[in-house]
Amino acid sequence: MTLNFPNPSRSFDEERKRVLFWGYDSVIEVSFSVEAAALRKLYPEMDSTEAGFLKAFDAARKQIYLMAGRAYGRDRKGTFAYTLTAEDF
Repeated sequence: MTLNFPNPSRSFDEERKRVLFWGYDSVIEVSFSVEAAALRKLYPEMDSTEAGFLKAFDAARKQIYLMAGRAYGRDRKGTFAYTLTAEDF
């Protein structure tokens, strides 16, 4: 099956300073997070507030989904949670 992102929801994890989002492979939910450094790399003008993180995610959503799909495609070993770092971009 192919990973897709039918739900545009995302949330901010204050403790870990990252944005969380979800993809689906058929009926299987796959969790993803994007670290602050990755978001800043994609959107250098990001500020460090919750709104800034979410704005950066929204601005780079296509690139983030592309990299999430690649991470999922190369590492399907029963893992359903992935963290995207600056090195992924």
